[in-house]
Amino acid sequence: MPPRLFGMTASVVALGLLGCLTTACGSSGSDGTTLRLIAPEYGNSPATSSKAYWDKLTAAFTAAHPGKKVEVTLYPWADIDRKVTSLVQEDKAPDVALMGAYSDFAAQHRLYAARDLLPIKAEANFLPPLAEAGSVDGTLYGLPFVASSRLLFYNEELFDKAGVKPPKTWSDLKTAAEALKRAGVRYPYALPLGPEEAHAEALIWELSNGGGYTDSGGGYSIASQQNVQTFRWIKDNLVTPGLTGPTPPARLNRQDAFDAFLHGDVGMVNGYPSLLHEAREKGMRVGTLPMPVSDTLSTGETPPSVGVADWMMAFKHDGNRQLVSSFLDFVYQDKNLSAFAGRYDLLPSTVSAAQATQQSAEDPSTEQFLTALRTAQLYPVNEPSWLKVSILIKQNIGKAVAPSADPRLVLEDIAQEAGA
Repeated sequence: MPPRLFGMTASVVALGLLGCLTTACGSSGSDGTTLRLIAPEYGNSPATSSKAYWDKLTAAFTAAHPGKKVEVTLYPWADIDRKVTSLVQEDKAPDVALMGAYSDFAAQHRLYAARDLLPIKAEANFLPPLAEAGSVDGTLYGLPFVASSRLLFYNEELFDKAGVKPPKTWSDLKTAAEALKRAGVRYPYALPLGPEEAHAEALIWELSNGGGYTDSGGGYSIASQQNVQTFRWIKDNLVTPGLTGPTPPARLNRQDAFDAFLHGDVGMVNGYPSLLHEAREKGMRVGTLPMPVSDTLSTGETPPSVGVADWMMAFKHDGNRQLVSSFLDFVYQDKNLSAFAGRYDLLPSTVSAAQATQQSAEDPSTEQFLTALRTAQLYPVNEPSWLKVSILIKQNIGKAVAPSADPRLVLEDIAQEAGA
């Protein structure tokens, strides 16, 4: 999926959680008194639905701004990109949208820049890696809302059983996976390169070998020498020896890998904060650490972790600028931003809210995720073609580690399509 944090389950639709949160359900821009927001549903049950958050926030906003009203419409993550794109094409864009991509709308000159809406202090308050990813040609259009970073999770009980230590290098990871397999662990290392979120797992590995999706000039470098080397190592050292479990990586989705981890069937998997909270609620002993690095990297070289964010964007309509400005200023108050992040075990996008979260966090692991996020590398979401390129990667990158595949040819095919 595009750089987003949660998938929406079909059960939520059946439970009737989606739709407009006010009596009227319009989708075009505001008249200066009514702001229309489209957002994804982050929850998976009535108890966790995003509706409760938006109900409370919009009630507080309207109480502080008499005569103003906010209409919120929720859509599943699977539908929101398509729905907003369709509304924009019909010239019925909402005033504000929260979703996983923004740069295609910025390229169409449909979005307000942050400087047109927020005070300088508020614009400067976004965490630097997120602000950079939300900017096109130095101008911030995608306002980061909530984020996460990725760390390697390991089941401490299974590691104790196998008699191995947490890995620091790829060689260590292979050694640990071999020991876990001998100890009977089904998935010594869960490698989710299925179409749900293969682009995240792939980027984690690429960065750990000095690669990535783009080069220093910002162009795509999907078939770089480092990336080819990375997938060849994964195939030869993990997949071929059977250290990635019974499901072929190209068919293993992220949620399936997470479910297996929570069932105690996975030794190692890359995850984010909510998975850690779920595991500890089940009484699991889980350790986290940065992704082990390639043995070929220079000593002491520390690659960035992967960061993922969701984006607020404000669409231009006659007469809506002041209302949108007031609303976003309210949304990005520390207490409001932290309330949403805390509800879904995510990380707030601003320096001040992150500091408050770090100081109040009872779980020290939160600090580790925040530390990783401050220097993280995000997907190239400021490239308008990224949405289509990410789909290419999700659908094809798992083929690079198939038994009969040549990783170089698979990556070159993806790169060629991306270039087109």
